[in-house]
Amino acid sequence: MVAASLALLAALLVVAFTRGGDASAGDRWDGSLRPADIPPQDFRLRDQDGRDVSLRALRGRVVVLTFLYTHCQDTCPVTATTIRGALDDLGHDVPTLAVSVDPAGDTPASARRFLLQRRLTDDRMRFLLGSRAQLEPVWRAYGVRPQGQDFDHSAYVLLIDRRGRQRIGFPVDQLTSEGLAHDVRRLEREPA
Repeated sequence: MVAASLALLAALLVVAFTRGGDASAGDRWDGSLRPADIPPQDFRLRDQDGRDVSLRALRGRVVVLTFLYTHCQDTCPVTATTIRGALDDLGHDVPTLAVSVDPAGDTPASARRFLLQRRLTDDRMRFLLGSRAQLEPVWRAYGVRPQGQDFDHSAYVLLIDRRGRQRIGFPVDQLTSEGLAHDVRRLEREPA
């Protein structure tokens, strides 16, 4: 009985320490920590309105980064709506970028329509477009598989910290507005 109790106590301590020490809501991440040795990955693309967007220009700010396509009927609309909910929960906007995973199907008009339908206009989210050749280095840098005819694209949301590093990842099946807002707030409290 004593051995079983000690084993249970040891298991609980392991769980508590792997969740970041104190298991209180303020000390844990809702998303998954990314490896610390991933260097910042910069890119320059154009948004739905033809304006240049550079990840390097956003250094010093927490950035929400995801990969979507405008004709998606399930995962992408839910992801965008969940991100909007997190921005609403925060009470302020942070730079939010959606990189196209379907360069042949995503157009400036379809991107504007997608953002309008999800109430993410006025730069709440910028939909980044480009040719396959322009987007492939971004997909590669972030480990994203683009949309295909026989398979779905990689579906997750990343939080980029103020230094431009991937810090937190959310597979979309684990993404909640509350969790995303929590982790953005936590990153915003860190020194630049």
